[in-house]
Parts: sequence; structure tokens; C-alpha cells
Amino acid sequence: MSIARLSTQNASLIYTDGTRRTFALRDVSVELPSNKFVGIMGPSGSGKSSLLYVLSGLKSLTEGTASFGSFEYRSAAQKDIVALRRNKFGFVFQQPYLLSWQTAFENVLMGAPKLGKEAEEDARRFFCDLGIESLANKLPPQLSGGEKQRVCVARAMMNRPEVIFADEPTASLDHANGRTVVDLLARYRTSGTVVVVTHDPEMLGDADNVLLMRDGGVQGWSDGQNLQSSPNTILSAHDAPSRL
Repeated sequence: MSIARLSTQNASLIYTDGTRRTFALRDVSVELPSNKFVGIMGPSGSGKSSLLYVLSGLKSLTEGTASFGSFEYRSAAQKDIVALRRNKFGFVFQQPYLLSWQTAFENVLMGAPKLGKEAEEDARRFFCDLGIESLANKLPPQLSGGEKQRVCVARAMMNRPEVIFADEPTASLDHANGRTVVDLLARYRTSGTVVVVTHDPEMLGDADNVLLMRDGGVQGWSDGQNLQSSPNTILSAHDAPSRL
């Protein structure tokens, strides 16, 4: 299945405090490849999470445009943006937001477009595919941090999204659990686009493409293998295209 591309054009996200203006994003023009595992990497404050929120329609730009294929967020009604996120996107955040009074299975069902037998079958299949069948009837307080994130990955897949966005999904996990979560996300690239924001290059070893950011701007592109061999190297925007 061909997936629409995520893109921005001259995108700036500016926060104003009196006369002070702070750029979370500064004139970012970028197009992410579809049906790939795409990383967005940079130090704290680089704008990587802000870019993810803009690309997913969770934040509105101050200047410029952001689009998913022909769907442009700034010209769309809010209800249509909400419908896009509901029908086309899945999300995994840094903190595993699960309802503590519902089982892991019930939490995953919350991600289904429509409840019923088909949704339950899909949920069971995802639990099996992700190797978390034993967690289905447990409540979130009974799960470890890594187990909670794996449940969140299953929930993100429930609407068979065209894009899964993951914002620092391993930040609160140890290295082993972090790798497990990223590996589960990376497997989804056969069905759609996976966008993972992180500051840790080790989590992007299998990424097809990695967008490098600093100070709210694009520094260039790398890939998982090059990132592992030269983790401190950042391509310049002059040397690397902003579109793939």
C-alpha cells in the first residue's frame, strides 16, 4: 500500500512571551519518505518533538504549512484533523498513557475505530505478534515500564494506521526494554510509515532514514548504519537534502 508523505514547507513554530519570541521550529522544509522507519534525532531543545507534533496535527504552525499528502492542516477544519488522527495515525508517547482500571487488553481495544468481534480478534493477533499474550488480563499497575510501552505499541496499531508516531518512546526505559519497543515499532514499516523521535542514536540502528535537527532547524539526513559508525557526525543542511 502506498502511503501519503508527511511534509512541511517553511514551517516555523514560535512561542511568544511578551516581546520575547522563542523558535521551537525555524523555517523547516522537509518531506519524510513513506513506508519507512524514519528517525528524528537531535539534542534536547532541537525541535524534534515539535516537528512530530506538527506533522501529526497535534500542534498548529505559526508560519508555513504542514501536510499529509494533499491534506494541509492549516486550511482544514479541526474536526477533520481529529478525524485524520483517528483514522490514519497511531501514537506512542514517552509516558505510557493507560487507564489503570482497565486490563491491558481493554486498553488496546480503546484504539479500535469500532468495538466488536473484529476488533477483539485484531487485538488478540497484535498481542500474539508482539509476544505479550501473557499481559492481556493484567492491569497497568501490574506491568513494568517496558511492558506498558509494548501494550501502547499494540494500541497504536489497532486502527491499522498509515503512520505511527512515537515521541521518545524509550526515554524512561532501560536499554534492553528500549530496544525491544523500537524493534516492535520498526517491524510496522511493512504496513506503513514509522516516525520515531529520540536523542539516542543506538535506538535508530535499523532506521531507513534519520532526520538530524538542532536549534529548531534541519541539519541534514543520515541513516541507521551511518549513525552507529559516526554517532557524533551531523550532516550539514548544505551537504544533505531536506527531501528524500
